[in-house]
Amino acid sequence: MLRAAYLLSHPIQYQSPLLRRLAAEPGLDLTVFYTADFSLRSYHDEGFGVPVAWDIPLLGGYKHVFLPHWSDASTIGFARPLSRAIFRHLRRGRFDVLWIHGYATLNSWIAMAVARTLGIPVLLRTDSTLIDHPRGQVRLALKRAFFRVLRRFTYGALSVGMRNSEYWRHYLGANFPVFSMPYAVDNEFFASRCRQAAPQREHLRQSLGLESGRPIILFASKLLARKRCMDLVDAWLEFYTRPAAIRPYLLMIGDGAERPAIEARLQAAPAAAAADARLLGFRNQSELPPFYDLADVFVLPSVHEPWGLVVNEVMNAGRAVIVSDEVGCQPDLVTDGENGCVFPARNVSALADALQRVLACPETCRAMGQRSLSRIQHFSLEADVAGLMQAFQAAAASKSARRKAAR
Repeated sequence: MLRAAYLLSHPIQYQSPLLRRLAAEPGLDLTVFYTADFSLRSYHDEGFGVPVAWDIPLLGGYKHVFLPHWSDASTIGFARPLSRAIFRHLRRGRFDVLWIHGYATLNSWIAMAVARTLGIPVLLRTDSTLIDHPRGQVRLALKRAFFRVLRRFTYGALSVGMRNSEYWRHYLGANFPVFSMPYAVDNEFFASRCRQAAPQREHLRQSLGLESGRPIILFASKLLARKRCMDLVDAWLEFYTRPAAIRPYLLMIGDGAERPAIEARLQAAPAAAAADARLLGFRNQSELPPFYDLADVFVLPSVHEPWGLVVNEVMNAGRAVIVSDEVGCQPDLVTDGENGCVFPARNVSALADALQRVLACPETCRAMGQRSLSRIQHFSLEADVAGLMQAFQAAAASKSARRKAAR
């Protein structure tokens, strides 16, 4: 039996299905250590700007421990919360491997130091990419020095996709062990919920005051500057007013700091266009599949987007997808002209052109959606489990080899 520990900041809606699946994996005994529990209650999400209480189970079906802490555990920061008893739990657990999500907290570094002391190999997983915010030469030099230290405390990395693999190779070297563990959502949950929603599609359309037969553009994420929500609004308005163009609806799900600016832009738009936009606010996980099913095309125009798991979700509805070239999942999930379009980030006219390419022909749009559904099957919880088990076994073998060499 391989004994593994997983250090995670707090219960996360995307992680729980994977953890329940791992708990059923033969030959694996996994314990999840959480440093905070605020996500189990209603809390103020800084990105959405509204109280959030998840409507799906975050616990249950897997072994977990909430670590005691010295400092405030109501928010997450470099030293918040500062957990205690990490050494005691890792020593008593006699773990073969420690898996850590992220390396930018003091708890992560304490756990890596403890693991090094106890001879437990560490695997890191993040969604970082090289398309992150630009940095000056000094900061880049400091980051390279940081990774030289990090490599000494880490056995290997778990890659969520192509751009993440490039990141690990860039900073940790071509010979550093990197294992594929693609970012995935619970495909069966989203696909089945979308299928269940399909018979009620027209009812939802009518409840939103949308005419039958007109295409629907969907955005669902936090309304933040880096999501470039305004680019989508401007591109939609440009496309909407082109001669002889289709008149698509624009639905935007989410809340955040950009909402007042979006509302002001729509108020200043021609009345006919403004009447065809809907700002629907925050919607919980179980509420999203009917909107995915309703849409014809989903758009994520973000910059500096590490991945974009919402793209995984909507692909399970079999929908065409348009993303900017700075959305991290793009090389893995979206191929221009195949299952959607890719446009240069911040280029409003290019986004308007992409909308026209996808929506001009309904048959093309539907075919793109079917290719999305086919592709997302390869980014599944089962693929995650296979990659993680390969990494666990390699790390455990390295631990065994070191012990034999020390005798």
